[in-house]
Amino acid sequence: MTKENAAPAEFVLIIHEVQDYPKWKAIFDRAAQMRSDAGEVEYHLLVAAGNARQVVHFSRWRSLEAARAFFESDALVEVRRRAGVHAPEFLYLHEVERAALPAPRTATAP
Repeated sequence: MTKENAAPAEFVLIIHEVQDYPKWKAIFDRAAQMRSDAGEVEYHLLVAAGNARQVVHFSRWRSLEAARAFFESDALVEVRRRAGVHAPEFLYLHEVERAALPAPRTATAP
């Protein structure tokens, strides 16, 4: 295992149900510059196996303070309402460790 020496990162994990994924995704995409201006650096979108309406938005932020301010803002509450988001759950996360695992062994290796 190789540990990376990069500075620890700040992440936000959001799990929520959306009424209509294509509608939600279009609004999410239109908010890209707004999210970037607020401090989001990169993101991953995932959907639950067997339920494409359950969306996970996992993102890296410049700071958790910026992320909280953004996600708790009145403007974003309204965006979520228009996008058909139901009961979002937010987890604000500090990175503790990051590492790359070794390559898998081949069938001939001991």
